Amino acid sequence: MTWFRNDPPLVLERTQGLGGEIQLQKRGEHFEIIYNGVFLMATYNGLSERLMVRRALELLGPERECRVLIGGLGVGYSLQEALLWPRVKAVKVVEIEPAVVRWNRTYLKEINGRALEDRRLAVEEEALERVLERPEEAGRWDLIVVDTDNGSSWLSRPANRRLYQIPGLQALNRCLCPGGWVSFWSSRPEADLEARLKQCFRRVLREEVLEETGQAAYFYLACQKDDREGR
Repeated sequence: MTWFRNDPPLVLERTQGLGGEIQLQKRGEHFEIIYNGVFLMATYNGLSERLMVRRALELLGPERECRVLIGGLGVGYSLQEALLWPRVKAVKVVEIEPAVVRWNRTYLKEINGRALEDRRLAVEEEALERVLERPEEAGRWDLIVVDTDNGSSWLSRPANRRLYQIPGLQALNRCLCPGGWVSFWSSRPEADLEARLKQCFRRVLREEVLEETGQAAYFYLACQKDDREGR
């Protein structure tokens, strides 16, 4: 499919956010988010985001009630997928840019199934790395979804780099419940990231997904290192 490349974009909003300039544009019937001049997310390539959440929840087991932390709201696909699962009892979205939250409540609300109206949801406008540093987050989450950027080698926000380095991975591991999982979305294979994940987590998986556009996307799943038997 090439329609999304041929249609010129219509800029709906452009604003200076907390992490840089952020823009919402429409191309045909689809929406795109541009961050600091770098493509971040579009409504025509959300399959991999949904599968990233679905696969992690499957790995957590059919009986486990889950608390989910999502870093990065995007167009709401990861959030929408998490809320489809009745055994997900609470979800917290951490999104640094207020404009992205506002767009999800307005332009994108039908795209994400009005996910931000769900009573299980809490939204915090903050950087994910700052939230992970809080003592009260330790051991709190069954699943953490890192969907803040395009991956460790294609960043739209330079400060996100820490999330993919050893200190950030250790912080993520610390915030997981025993047996919990963390997932990372990536636009390309990340061999260096995969190697670091294997240093910090007990089990690491990589999956490739073919999007509607015909392009491949990837996600990594990593299990909490201090897993306890019987959890």
